[in-house]
Amino acid sequence: MAQSDQVNAERLVAELEQAEAYEQRLRQIILEVRDQLAAGNHAAALSMLNAALNEIDCQTDVVVHRG
Repeated sequence: MAQSDQVNAERLVAELEQAEAYEQRLRQIILEVRDQLAAGNHAAALSMLNAALNEIDCQTDVVVHRG
């Protein structure tokens, strides 16, 4: 494998790992929000969803590769 291919493969693996971690974090937020809603804590759930949306806005580089 050529060095440029190796570098490209390593970059893709790193991006995949970042995307997987991002997905895992979003799934955890969903579970936490669901728990808050089940407990009747609607304000807390809404606050958590707003924080999640802010996190999503800040993490667009994980979803959309730039560069």
